[in-house]
Amino acid sequence: MRRIIAVAVVLLGGGCASGYDGSDVAPGASQAEVEKKMGAVAARTKGADGGDVLWFSRQPSGRVIYAARFGKDGKLTGIEQTLTRENLQRIEPGKSRGDDVRAILGPPWRIDEFPRMQREAWTYNAQGMNPAQFIVQFSHDGIVRERFQIDEPEFVRGMAM
Repeated sequence: MRRIIAVAVVLLGGGCASGYDGSDVAPGASQAEVEKKMGAVAARTKGADGGDVLWFSRQPSGRVIYAARFGKDGKLTGIEQTLTRENLQRIEPGKSRGDDVRAILGPPWRIDEFPRMQREAWTYNAQGMNPAQFIVQFSHDGIVRERFQIDEPEFVRGMAM
């Protein structure tokens, strides 16, 4: 009986997850089709080419954000998971601004203010080798001053035991 329940859970879980990452949505799909498969849109922005970008955040519990990019014709050109170490490295301290960060990583999970430091920090939960957080700090003029990745404290404590 346990084996039957385990198989049922795996099959049901797989069916639910199929549209979660957009892997079963083909290029050329409409925005409505993508939303139906992937769920609630966290943000809508304009892409560099003038098309739309729909952001599907699985934050804070999940550790991914998907960007569904559409051409000017409204058709899907591709879907990518944006919370990668490579994308974090594309953010340039002293040069990048908030719009740049949102265009690369998507909407942050959390925004914290540090008035005495005249800083604002955007936090993203990410998944690499270990669960981690990407943090991007801005000065009062809106320019990125620091960007870094830290391992999740709970994960690190669990490894030490």
